Amino acid sequence: MLGLAGPFSQPRGASMQHAAELAVKEINARGGIRGRRLALRIMDDSARGDVAIRIARTLLDDPSVVAVIGHLTSGTSLAAGRVYGEGRRAVVMISPSASSPDLSGVNPYVFRICSSDLSHGAQLARFARATLGARRVGVIYVDDDYGQGLRLSFAAEFRRLGGEIVEEDPALSTTPSLEPYLSRLRLGGGVDAVMLATERGGAELALRDMARIGVRWPALGGDALTGIEGAGPLAEGVHVSSAYLVDRPGVRNERFVQAYAAAYPGERPDHRGAGAYDIVQLLATVFIEAGTDRRAIRDRVAQIGTEAPAFEGVTGTIVFDARGDVPAKSVVIGAVRAGRLVTEAAQ
Repeated sequence: MLGLAGPFSQPRGASMQHAAELAVKEINARGGIRGRRLALRIMDDSARGDVAIRIARTLLDDPSVVAVIGHLTSGTSLAAGRVYGEGRRAVVMISPSASSPDLSGVNPYVFRICSSDLSHGAQLARFARATLGARRVGVIYVDDDYGQGLRLSFAAEFRRLGGEIVEEDPALSTTPSLEPYLSRLRLGGGVDAVMLATERGGAELALRDMARIGVRWPALGGDALTGIEGAGPLAEGVHVSSAYLVDRPGVRNERFVQAYAAAYPGERPDHRGAGAYDIVQLLATVFIEAGTDRRAIRDRVAQIGTEAPAFEGVTGTIVFDARGDVPAKSVVIGAVRAGRLVTEAAQ
């Protein structure tokens, strides 16, 4: 059995759960793992660290759980990851989307298949300078592990490229308005772009406030903005960094997208879903080679790309380093066009 942990009661968790379920269904249709059916134990962490810790202890104590897919956010992954690596019962955890640099090397049982915020921030900074031609940028960031990590990596690279960070302003998920920050930027001569190191809700708030005060600065942000294309005309033109976009070329991804659309009509997978799908398929190959002993599974996962072959997934080639990261994974920039997040050609 696989544990699956994320904020499944929230919209951002839907793709992760659906894609994991799709992968399990496909594996079982092929005969399962050595004739045994694969199953998921699904647990909702509500994107809260305290809940994630309780879930981690529950999954750790369940001997039928041999690996965990999750958690979705950086905060919950950091909190739960330390639990999964405890003592003799330790169980491997692989996150599809937790991007905090602090997750690297937390313990030998923690892995992720997405790039860290160091990659996202640097790529966004390069895009802002080279493609948008931005010289002056204002940064608004959510004051948590994700927002701080993305803000710092973006600002460092943007300054290295000769750009100016005019302001770096913090916000909370409960902040009612960002208008004071935006008005101050306007009074200070404006900016060439606004970097939104926030969750989707914070970005939508910033876009509404920008429209309210009559400014039209280009906006860009990290993969936590995924789904903002659903905000309609408000989000048109917003640029988002991601480890995966649904229009990624290749037969493997084309088949995944078609299967996902058939299983969940009207829906499209995001980077969290594609990542979860890859993790389930990757673990299936590990179980065939290593069996279901928790330590043997962890050791086999750690060998992927070195002593064991790299795994070719819908999100790209997965090769783990000694810190549980996938440093060769690329980050692409998408743009919201007519209600869809598509790969930006100019990058």
